[in-house]
Formats: sequence, C-alpha cells, structure tokens
Amino acid sequence: MVHNDFTNVLLRWFDENRRDLPWRQTRDPYAIWLSEVILQQTRIQQGWAYWERFMKRFPTVEDLAAASEDEVLRLWQGLGYYSRARNLHAAARQIVAQGRFPDTMEGIRKLKGVGDYTAAAIGSIAFGLPEAVVDGNVYRVLARHFGIETPINTTEGKHLFKQLAQSLLPADKPSEFNQAMMDFGALQCTPKSPRCLLCPLSESCEALHSGNVDTLPVKLRKITIKTRHLIYIYIRCNGKMAIRRRGKGDIWQGLWEPLLIEDSEIPAFEGRLTLLQTGVKHVLTHRILMADFYLLETSQHPSLPEDYIWIDEDRISDYGVPRLVELLLEKVAAVD
Repeated sequence: MVHNDFTNVLLRWFDENRRDLPWRQTRDPYAIWLSEVILQQTRIQQGWAYWERFMKRFPTVEDLAAASEDEVLRLWQGLGYYSRARNLHAAARQIVAQGRFPDTMEGIRKLKGVGDYTAAAIGSIAFGLPEAVVDGNVYRVLARHFGIETPINTTEGKHLFKQLAQSLLPADKPSEFNQAMMDFGALQCTPKSPRCLLCPLSESCEALHSGNVDTLPVKLRKITIKTRHLIYIYIRCNGKMAIRRRGKGDIWQGLWEPLLIEDSEIPAFEGRLTLLQTGVKHVLTHRILMADFYLLETSQHPSLPEDYIWIDEDRISDYGVPRLVELLLEKVAAVD
C-alpha cells in the first residue's frame, strides 16, 4: 500500500469511528493542552473527569496561573506523576507572562513539561500546524502495518517512526490525521486482541500477513524495578497532626505527608503507638513501595525535624497528598 492509500483509509475510518471527547469540541489551545497533559500516563475515562474538574475550577490559563501550587496539586490528587501538575502550573505562568498561548512549534516546545508529542498534538489540533504526533498508539499502528522491527525506544527507532508518521501526514488535515492515529491505536489496533478481522487496513498489514501482530512493536527492556520500604506514622496530638511537604529530587515533590521513617527503626515516643496495617503495596513506574502504617496518639508534641508543621486534623483535605498517604488517612478514619 502506498502512503496516500494508508492515509485515506485511516481518515475514512476516523470519519465513522472517532471518539466524542469534550476537548475535541474546541480549538482553545488551553483546553487542548490541558487534556494532553492530563492524559499522559492516564486512561481517558479517568482523565476525562479531571479535565472537566480543571476546566470548571480554572476556565482560563490566567485562572490556572493565578492559583497556588498547593491548590493545583490538590485538584490533581489521585492522578499520579505529580511533576505533570507542577509543570502545568509553571507553564501556565509562562503563557501568561508571554501574553498569549504560543502558536508555533518552537514556542509550544518551550513550555515547561511539553515534549515533542504534546507539542505536535497542540500544534496540529489547536493551530493546524503540519506536525505528526508519535506516541505508543502511533508506534504500534506503524510498526504492525509496515512490519518495522526497529526497537521504538532507540534513537534510530524514534527517528524512523517520526519520519514515517510525518510522511503520512496530509498537510491540509494534520488535526484529523493525528487524532485518527490516536483513535485507531486505541480502538482498532489495540495492544492486545486487535480487531484484525474487521480492520480496513488488513489487506496491506505486514504484521498480520507474517503472523507478527503480537510481537510488534519491538521495545528493548531497560527498566530496573526497585523496592523501597516506608513507615508512615500519623501523629495525633490534641486534635492536631504533624505533616511536612516533600522536597525536590524524589517522588511526590511538593505533596504533603505525615512522619516518614525510611531505612531506620521507629524511635521511642511518648503516648500510644498502634499498628494499623503492614505490607501496604503501592506500585510506581520504576519502583515498588511497601509501607507500614502506624497511629501515634500523644498529649505532647514529639521532637520532629524542623520541616514538619502542625495542622488541625480536619484540615488535611486542604493539602495535596500522595495516594499512599490517602490510604493511611482512610485507615486512621476507620479506627476513630
């Protein structure tokens, strides 16, 4: 199949099968950018609710820029990969400082946290720029259809797939083509059990003819998973609890947590220490966290590092916390 045929078949499929998503009902670059950032590492059904929540709370980029980081992180709570929220907030302030949303690929790429894929998505959908997106869906569709065995996570592979996607992109319909590739990979050419028998590209699909659908795309395995052991102690003292904000250079930067003990024994405390749960497993991309939860009830403030603050217990909902701490708070609430 020549490239034009692939593109035409894909666009016809998209006309009949496109997903009806709220951020596709607008050309507002802010709304489109927000959806792209939220949907990184997030399923559409989960991300949809967060997008609506953000658009309601921050209907314009100026509203988002004017918010505090704590407010943004609280609204983001539960989505994970919190650097996305911090970058989103920082980029909103960049945009406001510039006076408008950038409308060139160079300008969009300069926004904090915006990589090549997100820039291409915003540029093509919001501004009609002829820039092809390349993400997991695109890698899969192209690798299978054209029978490409070059690993997608190598420099050579990234360059090859970008060039191929760009060569397929119709200059007059970049938005439709990019969204068609996203939807085709999400609905038709899925990672597992793709709908090959009903695929409009089945006659020209190299992977289907060679029996390699399940082996493409090729990805080199490089990730080493590490396990960390954490002890969280919820300290309750006269209706108050102790928390601190996590610093830079580790997971959950900027979020809040109760007393954390890692790689050491629990010190002696005045008061009653209750074990709530052990072996709580929380899986992140490159590591597995195993946590034990405790409740310390005391009438005297224990000695804590200087970065801990005391807040009213019922105010913890005002602070953004990681999902693992949410689980601890649920356990504490269950024993009250």
